[in-house]
Amino acid sequence: MVSDPGGRVGRLYNVFDEDEGIDIRGRFIIDPDGVIQAMEVLTPPVGRRIDETIRQFQGYQHVRSTGGVEVCPVDWTPGKGTLKPGPELVGRVWESFKG
Repeated sequence: MVSDPGGRVGRLYNVFDEDEGIDIRGRFIIDPDGVIQAMEVLTPPVGRRIDETIRQFQGYQHVRSTGGVEVCPVDWTPGKGTLKPGPELVGRVWESFKG
């Protein structure tokens, strides 16, 4: 959580509500190169799931550590299998999910 009393960061990421003078709920995962890898913006009535944010953060760390050779499929968590993108995977991703 970041405090942004003047709305400087909120304006930078387009999540500052000018009428209310506050930032709306925004989450950004930014890699060490300054590239936004993921973002989520929610209206005030709905909160976020921190465990999903952590899972995504771990996934982006894993992908970066492999140089993009491995990617993390849906519901991936550390220790679970990853995928290696390539032409042979096209149309066959579902096979990695069947029991």
